[in-house]
Amino acid sequence: MNNLEIIQQLYQAFGDRDTTTLLRLFDPQIEWIQNEGFPGGGRYLGSDAVLNNVFAKFRLEWEKWQAIVDEWLDTGDTIVALGKYHGVYRLTGKTTIAAFAHVYTLRDGRIIRYKQYTDTLKVAEAMQLT
Repeated sequence: MNNLEIIQQLYQAFGDRDTTTLLRLFDPQIEWIQNEGFPGGGRYLGSDAVLNNVFAKFRLEWEKWQAIVDEWLDTGDTIVALGKYHGVYRLTGKTTIAAFAHVYTLRDGRIIRYKQYTDTLKVAEAMQLT
């Protein structure tokens, strides 16, 4: 499996909530960086930190969340996914559509780094009660 196929499998596993596959794709010491201002924004080290502090919390707060990729950029050890988030924030019932770029670095068939770039204002607007 090449690096692009690994990242495509990651999106499928995330959508399926397939933790076993996620852990297989992540390097145990993965560095995961989300934009400040995005839910769970910050830097996380290790696959357990990503699953417990990012994914688990996110699934509790959001419903119908999807990261839909429109374009893939493959440069070998770095894969970029360009697309849009679609989601509904549970507390407010508001929807959001926000553009994103996800940059992945891979080594030996595993994801060692993720960096997110997104329109955090669009996400924050969905989270506002008023």
